[in-house]
Amino acid sequence: MYDYHHLHHVKEQSTSKRTLWITLMLTLFFTIVEIVGGIMSNSLALLSDSAHMVSDVIALGLSMTAIYLATREPNPQYTFGYLRFEIIASFLNGLALAIIAVGIFIEGIRRFLNPEPIDFKLMLIIASIGFVVNLVLTLVLHHSVKEEENLNVQSALWHFIGDLLSSAGVIISAILIYFTGLLWFDPLISMVIGGIIFIGGSKIIKESYLILMESVPRKFNLEEIRKDIGLVEGVEDVHEMHLWAISTDHYSLTAHVFIDDNIQPFCIILAINETLKDKYGISHSTIQMEHAGIHPHGEYGREFLKHKEEQLQMESDNKAQGQE
Repeated sequence: MYDYHHLHHVKEQSTSKRTLWITLMLTLFFTIVEIVGGIMSNSLALLSDSAHMVSDVIALGLSMTAIYLATREPNPQYTFGYLRFEIIASFLNGLALAIIAVGIFIEGIRRFLNPEPIDFKLMLIIASIGFVVNLVLTLVLHHSVKEEENLNVQSALWHFIGDLLSSAGVIISAILIYFTGLLWFDPLISMVIGGIIFIGGSKIIKESYLILMESVPRKFNLEEIRKDIGLVEGVEDVHEMHLWAISTDHYSLTAHVFIDDNIQPFCIILAINETLKDKYGISHSTIQMEHAGIHPHGEYGREFLKHKEEQLQMESDNKAQGQE
């Protein structure tokens, strides 16, 4: 094991792993069934749903790879381990969804302009089976997300919520075509499905993008954390603070602090680390102790020393007045 003791840079996710294997096998099987059925029935709605299922298979495959990589220990080259691949996989999943959605929309417009005959009975049978399969998988993934936090499993859940709505849309499309004979319901429903897929994909892209850009996770308020660190005895100023997510539940924080020379710095570090862990669940923090008169900080350091000198002078004056 490499020399990291305070944060285990791996994720052992037995529940997520088992759930994704079950989901992957069922999805792969039904994707093949739906592609064959879509071609035989000539239903764009069914084919668009199968395209979404193909993206699910790819997404689940990437998610499985991410989970297995996340179990590998960090090394001198990958000091955070392989946790970040979870986010890369999620970004690729979201991008694939968006591209598929655009393709479905383009094909839907073409079918609007040139309607094609559809075997609605076969379309209805396969869509009904798909609805049941997607409902089961959605419930399985929902249960897994409640037990273990994982962005890949969350994105897979949104995939299958979209699949569930897609299957419902195909069923509605088949019924409408049967009673009205209007073939344009098929491309219309497929474009609605494409819209759902695009919205889901864009959400996944945005969430993974924010993590890849090392933005402050939405669950934290940086100024509130800065204030709490400042309340630790011996801390006089907090600056150069950074907070980011390595993966969905692994957070890192770094900060520089000016400290009181009269207090043991190790005690200050211990108190800051305990505050971050107990109040915010941040167990990976790096705190750098500094002295404004020794470590150069430019105008910021000069203003701090000036303000500190004014405070000391004010305290001295108040003490003198009190003795009089």
